[in-house]
Amino acid sequence: MPKMKTISGAKKRFKVTGTGKIKRKKAFTSHILTKKTPKRKRNLRIATLVDKTDVPRIRKLIPYS
Repeated sequence: MPKMKTISGAKKRFKVTGTGKIKRKKAFTSHILTKKTPKRKRNLRIATLVDKTDVPRIRKLIPYS
């Protein structure tokens, strides 16, 4: 059986934690920041976990993580 390829875009965006959960960054942080409140921008800095319904799909993209 040939090796599966890791999707390059996914390996840059997702990290697997020690317990096996998948961590992601939040969206809407790159531009048009002037209209966003400081509180909103501060909360966007915090990484969060991928929703459990999306985990199987992400695991296929990063098979060796």
